[in-house]
Parts: sequence; structure tokens; C-alpha cells
Amino acid sequence: MISNRESKFIKSLQLKKFRQLENQFVVEGAKNVLELLHSDLEVIKVFATNSFLEKYQEKLSAYSALLTETKEVDLKKVGSFSSNNAALALVKIPPQTGIDDTQSILAFDRIKDPGNLGTVIRIADWYGFKQIVCSPESVDCYNPKVISATMGSFARVQVHYAVLGELLNKSEHVYGTTLQGDNIHELKFQEPAVVVFGNESEGLAEDLKQYLTQEVFIPGYGGAESLNVAVSTAVFCDNFRRLLKP
Repeated sequence: MISNRESKFIKSLQLKKFRQLENQFVVEGAKNVLELLHSDLEVIKVFATNSFLEKYQEKLSAYSALLTETKEVDLKKVGSFSSNNAALALVKIPPQTGIDDTQSILAFDRIKDPGNLGTVIRIADWYGFKQIVCSPESVDCYNPKVISATMGSFARVQVHYAVLGELLNKSEHVYGTTLQGDNIHELKFQEPAVVVFGNESEGLAEDLKQYLTQEVFIPGYGGAESLNVAVSTAVFCDNFRRLLKP
């Protein structure tokens, strides 16, 4: 079961200031928790229902010391999910490491929506990008809604927070999505690169455009005004992987 003290602690981690103070975050749901247990992240404790423990008994056998059986109603009370019949884990926030600029990077200018950040982390994982860099004003990557939207990819993609101008200034190939750019279908891309995406409502900040070596436009064929940042990321990543110079 989850004690009253544990319940208050878990609820507090829904707020960024307490995640930073305690250096912990929460992971919820069957898929996310299973991915977590097979990652290099430090798991502190897992609260799980009997049905989850029985269903994944073999996979969980090596983690018995971390497991505490609890009821579904208790998971619902302390977590951010409207329903959770599986598990919830407490995890240590890993130390921030340096950005590896020998690999291609996805960068985001003031990404604010937790669902968008979680989705782009999942997209980055699918297309083999190991790092994401967000401007300091962006949503916290350990927000429960971000973690949920990654569907386990948070365990494989490292998220950094940095001043984007400093990153872009020292990068040889910088691609940015703008409405004035060249057609993405007609380009060839080079690595290692930084691909930078703008804020959901305001686009890419003007002061960052000076660092772009190539402005890129995703052509539309209908009447929509723009694409969601996560959709733009998926389209760009797919074309980037297909259109790399040999």
C-alpha cells in the first residue's frame, strides 16, 4: 500500500519546484514503468497492482526489492492519470551531462506544451536522435504529462536545457523550420546537424534565425494555416533521414 507520507510526497512531485528540490520524478503506466526498469535510470521504488505484478512476473523478478503492491484506487489518488491499473515509479533525476555535438540534435525554442514535448521525445527516439536541446523557457521534461506522452522513450533520449544561440553559433549545419524556407523535399541534409523548431504559437525567435545555415519549409497542399510542432518534427525527421547526403 501507499502510506499517507508517501502519498503526499508523490503528489508534491507533480510540481517542478519539488521535483528539483527532491531530485526525483514520477513515471506512471505499464509501458512507461516497464521501459524504465530496463533503462539505466535509477529507480527508487515501484508501486504496482496485483494484476500488473502477476502479468509481468517474469520481467519483474529481478526488481522484487523495489516493488510494493498497492491498489488501483491508490495509484489513481496519487498520480496524474485518470486511471492507472498498473504501476507508478519514483525515479532519480539523472545528472545533466554535456551536449554531444558530434551527433545530430533536435532543438526546440520555448516549447511549452507537455504533450508536444513528450511526443517529440518519442519521435526523436523513433528516428534515432539521442539528444534534444530545449531553451530554458521550455516545459520541464520531467513533467508527468511529458513522461506519459513519451511512451517510454524518455529512457533513451536525453533532454538538455541550454541557451540555443550558444549551441547554434558553434554548429556547422543548422536547419530551421520557417515559412520562408526552401522546400524540404528538394534539399539534401548534412550531419552532424542541429535542427531547430520554433514555439508553438510564435514560431522561431528572430534572434535565432541569424544562426541558420538553411531555412526549411514544409509545403502544405490544403487550407491549414500551420502544423503542430510535433507533426512538423516528425515530417522533418523523416525527410532528414531520407535526404542525407551520402
